Amino acid sequence: MSGATQARKNNKSLSKYKIVFLGEQGVGKTSLITRFMYDTFDDHYQATIGIDFLSKTMYLDDKTIRLQLWDTAGQERFRSLIPSYIRDSRVAIIVYDITKKKSFEFIDKWIEDVKNERGEENVILCIVGNKSDLNDERQVSTEEGEQKAKILGANIFMETSTKVGYNVKNLFKKIAKSLPEFQDDNNNTALDKSLSKGNNTSSTNNQDKSTGVIDISTTNNENNEQAGACQC
Repeated sequence: MSGATQARKNNKSLSKYKIVFLGEQGVGKTSLITRFMYDTFDDHYQATIGIDFLSKTMYLDDKTIRLQLWDTAGQERFRSLIPSYIRDSRVAIIVYDITKKKSFEFIDKWIEDVKNERGEENVILCIVGNKSDLNDERQVSTEEGEQKAKILGANIFMETSTKVGYNVKNLFKKIAKSLPEFQDDNNNTALDKSLSKGNNTSSTNNQDKSTGVIDISTTNNENNEQAGACQC
C-alpha cells in the first residue's frame, strides 16, 4: 500500500500540529512560509491582513502528520487577535529581522505572550533571525541571537534567508524532529525522505491548491549551512 493510500485511509486519525508565526511587521513571516511551501520568494512586500492559514500533509516513512501554519499580522491593530491563535499551538516561531534591532528587541514580548497562553512546557519555541543575505546591513549578530534564545528558553534558534532559501528546510527539519510524533523514532532516516503532495487552504481565498513535493532530505550544501544554526 502506498504512503498516499495509507494516508487517505488513516486521514481521520492524522496527528495535527499547529504552528503559529509571530513577530513584528515586515520581518518575513509570510516569506518564510511561502519559501517552505512553494520554494518561491516575492520581492513585493504585502502586509498580512489579520490571520492567514495554510495546511500541509506530510508523509514521513510510516508516519503521516499535518502541519497547520498560522501566519499572523505584525501590525499593531491586529494584536488583539493573536492570543487566541497562540492558545492551542504546538510550535511558536518568533521571527525578527537581523537588519532591524527593534524587531529583535520585541522578541521578549512575543515570548512572554506565548508563555502566558501556553506555559513553558507545552510549546516548542523557535527564534528565527531572518534576512541573513543582508549581512552588510546587520544590526543583530548571530551571537546575540543565540544568547537571547538561551536566556528566553527557546528550543531552536536559527538564522534564515527566505530570499535565497538559506536554512529554511533545516528549520522545518529541526521542528519536525522536535515533534512528539518523532520522539520515539530512533531511526531518523525517515526525515531524509521526500514529503508527498498535500493541500493548502488559505483563509483569504478558501481555495485548495497543490503545493507539490517538499523535500527536506539533507544535502551537502545544507550540511555546510549548519554552521549558521544551533539547537539551543
